[in-house]
Amino acid sequence: MPPARAARAVRPRRRAEEIIDAAAAVFAERGYHGASTQDVADRLGMRQASLYYYFPSKEAALEQVCLRSVGDFLERAQAIANGPADAADKLVAIIHSHLAPVAERGDYVRCFLRERRFLPRDSARRIGRVARRYESILQGVIEGGIAAGELRRDLDPRLATLALLGMCNAAMEWYGREPNASVNHIADVFAGLAISGMASAGGFSTSSSGSRATGSGGRAGSPPRRRMRG
Repeated sequence: MPPARAARAVRPRRRAEEIIDAAAAVFAERGYHGASTQDVADRLGMRQASLYYYFPSKEAALEQVCLRSVGDFLERAQAIANGPADAADKLVAIIHSHLAPVAERGDYVRCFLRERRFLPRDSARRIGRVARRYESILQGVIEGGIAAGELRRDLDPRLATLALLGMCNAAMEWYGREPNASVNHIADVFAGLAISGMASAGGFSTSSSGSRATGSGGRAGSPPRRRMRG
């Protein structure tokens, strides 16, 4: 494709990304029903009618915002689950990856958690399918850890999955109001709680969960320090 044609093809995609970012910010700030397409247009300094070149309705924009939010969770979790680490390492890394967008893409996370209930039925079903895939990845990691003897055999994997998601999602409600509670610190604390509650006897030291999560370079999923229990 000639450079000029390639540039013309990129511009609409870039503009669509800008519109979705603006919609996420407006929906997060005003709530879905309190926001209008005019608010989105005003944020970008464009005509309201021009928005419909990119998205047919406000509902379609909300669906895209929610899809990108949960899709981001899904991609990160799948990459972690497919890796060679053991279950405890994967859970720590997933907790970090789940909480990272709270700071990086907070508007998207707020919309997914608070506004997706206003999606039309068909849109809600599409988003729900992606969300359930994310849940199944997390549950699969827990089930794998139980089967390998790394996590408690009496653990209910479904309830453990829901508990982890509830704990992590709740942080969105108070993040930014607790002094010195960075996303990394919150993730370390949550990871320690999760592993201490789920690890089998002879498994992982709860005191090392923070080091396992962030390591010296501050990255999730670094090698754990094992400590055998008597």
